[in-house]
Amino acid sequence: MKKILAIAAAAALTAGVSAFAANPFSDVSTDDWAYQAVSDLSDQGVVEGYPDGTFKGERNITRYELAQIIARLMAKEDQLNAEQRATLDKLAGEYADELANLGVRVSNLEKKVGNIYWSGDARMRYQDFSNKDRADGWNGRMRINVKGQVNDSTYVQGRLDSNMDFKGDQTASTSMGQIFVNHNFGKDVSVRLGRQPIVFGDQGGWLYGDATGYDGAQIAYNNGKLSLATGFGQFNASDYDGNTTTQSDLTSLKSTDFYFAKAAYDFNFAKLGADYIKFQGHDYKDDGVANPELYGVNLTIPVQKFNVFGEYWKDTTADDYDTAWNAGLSYGAANWKKPGTWNLSVAYNKVDAGVFFGGTGLSTDVLSNLTGAYKKDTYQYGTADRVKFWNALADVTLAKNVQLHAEYAFDVKTEGDDAQDAADAWTVSLNYKF
Repeated sequence: MKKILAIAAAAALTAGVSAFAANPFSDVSTDDWAYQAVSDLSDQGVVEGYPDGTFKGERNITRYELAQIIARLMAKEDQLNAEQRATLDKLAGEYADELANLGVRVSNLEKKVGNIYWSGDARMRYQDFSNKDRADGWNGRMRINVKGQVNDSTYVQGRLDSNMDFKGDQTASTSMGQIFVNHNFGKDVSVRLGRQPIVFGDQGGWLYGDATGYDGAQIAYNNGKLSLATGFGQFNASDYDGNTTTQSDLTSLKSTDFYFAKAAYDFNFAKLGADYIKFQGHDYKDDGVANPELYGVNLTIPVQKFNVFGEYWKDTTADDYDTAWNAGLSYGAANWKKPGTWNLSVAYNKVDAGVFFGGTGLSTDVLSNLTGAYKKDTYQYGTADRVKFWNALADVTLAKNVQLHAEYAFDVKTEGDDAQDAADAWTVSLNYKF
């Protein structure tokens, strides 16, 4: 193939990326039919000429030279649309050997096929619980994420979760932890439908941050400063799980509709957020559990490498034990790509039974003292009206894409006639991304 023809074809892949380019080569005149293609690609750094300032477009291009062009196009992949990326994927597959000789990893071939993108994470975790009737935990988890790019505005994303208890059953349980479709309207507005993630609470999503999220729909707006989201659905995790042994009078929160709204604004000197949750179709006050309507506000103030943060929640329908709040300080930032980076946060928490409904993102079991959670006929918590505790979270990047995570809940105090004494709780885990 003539070099000039190859360059014209490559230019089609970057249509719209460059708007203007000057004449870079002495042997390509402005009257040449391929002038614009050659000029644009030169301006983008995709093609280079010879030391004498010529392009030599009539020469036959070698596979090695074309592989160099493909490698430079791959560096600009995030600027291409879905159709252009698909074409580039095919070229990368055809010239994989030459790209390997150039030291270029063909990530497109390693992680995706066509418009399918793959990623994942794994965790090995040890847990020592606050309830000493509960045996310590030693478990593992692997999650495989897949994202299918339908078109420039729409993608479908799913996640396979596999969990194993190394001290119990040797067979792992595998389920679809997420599957949702996302459609973008312009660059700021998106709509999602399906099983999707959601987090309430600052430190580790302490109010709700379960990996299974919720089933439902949401619409969101984000312009970089202001973010808004509202939606409707059902939570997929709750300590009020309808267990007949201890909660026979409770309808499962997993099958109760809820409405939510979230808002946040970044002032640069501070980040302010507000949340609202309203359960539908069941009056939990009739069962002695007041969880139908909650609102919260949170504030984070960055001070160099520190962050001062705090959060307040209230259940508007509970007669008593109707608030939750925390205040804390964090330092640093653990970057998955930079070994040796780390972060640490410490917070004081006071949580009333009328606010907490389970599904916490924390790996310790301290908040289960509020719900009398009962599982596997092996342990039972007393039902506390209030829990107070200090909580510390830390992450250290040991190697690229490898982090050590630790949580420690201490000075735990439970209040209420049915409360049981709660000990300190801690967990440590090795986490991997791929």
